[in-house]
Amino acid sequence: MGEQTRWGDDLHRRVDELIDDYRNALHDSLEGLTEDEARRRLVPSKTTLLGLVKHASFVEGVWFDQAITGRSYAEIGIAATVDGSFNLRSSDTIASVQAAYRDRWAASGRNLEGRRLDEVVDGRGARPVWALKLQVVRELAQHAGHADILREQIVADRSPGR
Repeated sequence: MGEQTRWGDDLHRRVDELIDDYRNALHDSLEGLTEDEARRRLVPSKTTLLGLVKHASFVEGVWFDQAITGRSYAEIGIAATVDGSFNLRSSDTIASVQAAYRDRWAASGRNLEGRRLDEVVDGRGARPVWALKLQVVRELAQHAGHADILREQIVADRSPGR
């Protein structure tokens, strides 16, 4: 195996590890919270911990489904807009949103299976797979950071004297 191939394989593996790390961080940010805590708004926007995890499913639906398959948001089963992806239904629970996110990971895996980083897909305009993966890494990392801060505030409010 040539040096270039080895580095390419390492890059592919490392990017996938980062995606999985951020997926897990977002998914697990809800662990041990009450349903009310998961829905709690601490900022003026619609951003809540439960909404962030729901939005992460949207992100993967856009970049790892539509961008590869060309399917519409409706066909994928995701919100019609970024803003709408944070909307919570009364039926949304920690368990249901986490399960939907895990299902989205599985769908992402099926859509990406066997694709090379340099393969060009055209569901949202021609882009190489590496560009899709970097977009998802960027978004999941950003939202995992948001989740860390929100969770820290929620858990801190449980402390006596606050």
